[in-house]
Amino acid sequence: MHDDLIARAQAWLAEDPDAETRDELSKLIDAADVTELTERFAGTLQFGTAGLRGELGAGPMRMNRSVVIRAAAGLAAYLKKNGQSGGLVVVGYDARHKSADFARDTAAVMTGAGLHAAVLPRPLPTPVLAYAIRHLGAVAGVEVTASHNPPRDNGYKVYLGDGSQIVPPADAEIAAEIDAIDALADVPRPDSGWETLDDAVLDAYLARTDAVLTAGSPRTARTVYTAMHGVGRDVLLAAFARAGFPAPVLVAEQAEPDPDFPTVAFPNPEEPGAMDLAFAKARETEPDLIIANDPDADRCAVAVKDGADWRMLRGDEVGSLLAAHLVRRGAHGTFAESIVSSSLLGRIAEKAGLPYEETLTGFKWIARVDGLRYGYEEALGYCVDPDGVRDKDGITAALLVTELASELKEQDRTLLDLLDDLAVEHGLHATGQLSVRVEDLSVIAAAMRRLREQPPTELAGLAITDAEDLTRGTDRLPPTDGLRYTLDGARVVVRPSGTEPKLKCYLEVVVPVAAHDRLPEARTKAAELLAALKRDLSAAAGI
Repeated sequence: MHDDLIARAQAWLAEDPDAETRDELSKLIDAADVTELTERFAGTLQFGTAGLRGELGAGPMRMNRSVVIRAAAGLAAYLKKNGQSGGLVVVGYDARHKSADFARDTAAVMTGAGLHAAVLPRPLPTPVLAYAIRHLGAVAGVEVTASHNPPRDNGYKVYLGDGSQIVPPADAEIAAEIDAIDALADVPRPDSGWETLDDAVLDAYLARTDAVLTAGSPRTARTVYTAMHGVGRDVLLAAFARAGFPAPVLVAEQAEPDPDFPTVAFPNPEEPGAMDLAFAKARETEPDLIIANDPDADRCAVAVKDGADWRMLRGDEVGSLLAAHLVRRGAHGTFAESIVSSSLLGRIAEKAGLPYEETLTGFKWIARVDGLRYGYEEALGYCVDPDGVRDKDGITAALLVTELASELKEQDRTLLDLLDDLAVEHGLHATGQLSVRVEDLSVIAAAMRRLREQPPTELAGLAITDAEDLTRGTDRLPPTDGLRYTLDGARVVVRPSGTEPKLKCYLEVVVPVAAHDRLPEARTKAAELLAALKRDLSAAAGI
């Protein structure tokens, strides 16, 4: 076993095109580090509907140039098999370690396969790539990003020509083509021949952002903005200037792209501490709201003054606010969200007489809803201009929520006032999450198995009226690894994360509210129910 492991590592080393990972792997082989080598050669990083995402390093279980070249070759083979020979593939990338290298390798592989490759001019937000695919008439797009993952990670996200991320069966078909790649020497990789785009595509994206806002709407709200060490700053500032909003006050410590994300433990606005510098800047400058993007700027976080200090709005709160704003503006079309997001969107759509759809988790599903006008997911993702970007877009979402804040400001009201109105009109929809990050993925599998074998009959003193194992699918949803419990006045969804080593449990309670003066009482009841749901679900899952 030891000799076989070393032999496989040496074979990988022999064709590794990257001096950095070659040196890393050589040292592991010389040290006969069986533990580390076993981990890196235990299989291959699996390509799925999220593309690839993993820790940077040498070996088939890490993100590196060898893995990316194989992924690009598999995608190219898939495209050619599906009649796209000679088609355009647009490649974008963020500012993470190795992102530019992975983008260049992808362009080289596409060129070598006879496709036309075009690379965005520099690190840019993911929604610019998603926009460019349809704008340029591409057959596919690749974005090199690990979004809000830790600095040691990178990833590879694939879109097809409709501008939305891949879904089954395309993911399995691409994975099969990747598996069929024998040696890297068999993959042609010329040194040139692809196009590097100029700023025309970015200018077109920025021009498209005009469609998000209402002509003549107030543009007075003042913002503090953090790019979270990512690539959003310049594009967001340009979009805000174009729209006529006051220039955002920057969180200077997080404004420049930095792949090490030095000021945060995790570069995700939802993570504890990530927004501390933005809160400090807001206490100093007293804006109307705080806007944050994640590092690839496809997500948008919003924080508001609540009493004496600032707090983050939950993704479901922002999702509902944007929906209410669009309804008031007379939006037509389908409102959609994933199964882990608040059911309040459905109530808003129903009251407005608009179609409503629920999908599996991820914008790869939301973006495919027929007649989509607006889609959101609780993890800070909002699609507010599906004709422009069929994916979540943290830039256009920031524009729309700042327009809403401006309109409310003109009425001497705030986003929190509108949330209160929605609670009285539709019931207080309070959401929470039990999220467990693990080192060993078997912990997640064990928790899911325990819930399936010993399903709870009640949680937080509420009887479970319907328990669904989503691996079987439903009449409206394809199969997925998840569980959904419907209770009297509450809902719970449990699923393994598709992009991180986490078990995620999404909780919602709905408390009727008779009038505005009953809101404090309703919030207290909701908080107690959410705490009890977390406690009981944790016990039931053994986590």
